[in-house]
Amino acid sequence: MKKIIIFASGSGSNAENIISYFSANKEVVFPCILSNKADAYVKVRAEKLGVPFKYFTKEEWKNGDILRFLKEENADLIVLAGFLLKVPEDIIKAFPNKIINIHPSLLPKHGGKGMYGMHVHEAVVADKDKESGISIHYVNENLDEGAIIFQAKVEVKPTDTPEDVAHNVHALEYEYFPKVIESLL
Repeated sequence: MKKIIIFASGSGSNAENIISYFSANKEVVFPCILSNKADAYVKVRAEKLGVPFKYFTKEEWKNGDILRFLKEENADLIVLAGFLLKVPEDIIKAFPNKIINIHPSLLPKHGGKGMYGMHVHEAVVADKDKESGISIHYVNENLDEGAIIFQAKVEVKPTDTPEDVAHNVHALEYEYFPKVIESLL
């Protein structure tokens, strides 16, 4: 039995996609979805999917409560799916090469502090990039700098808006993120 714990800060569409992908696989369980936002829409998705939702405070994130929880759950893989906080070093050290993140660009381009969601897609268009995509990577102590596990690309046309890029990148996320998770298990 493999346990995957998902962290999400927003709508949770990737979390829902991942859980749905594994719904017929009895060897994979999701003990909970954790979020730093009590009112994140991912809570609604978790309830719909029958997966427990756990909100945590910044204090619990920093003081070791979440680390203790993760150790008690004995997570095989920790998946950041639209999670916007930097992971503390004590959690990274406790779960080496067991924490992965998905980023909506071809890292190392458009990564780091402040580069999430539409900010990334706006930067891709502003820089007139000819391609964008997704990067699935291990989490280390530096934002978006962990070893890359997988990348997929999509063409960016000169007429594309940030919304167009976002739409195309989301399609890659939904297609590949669950498959990469499955390969890591």
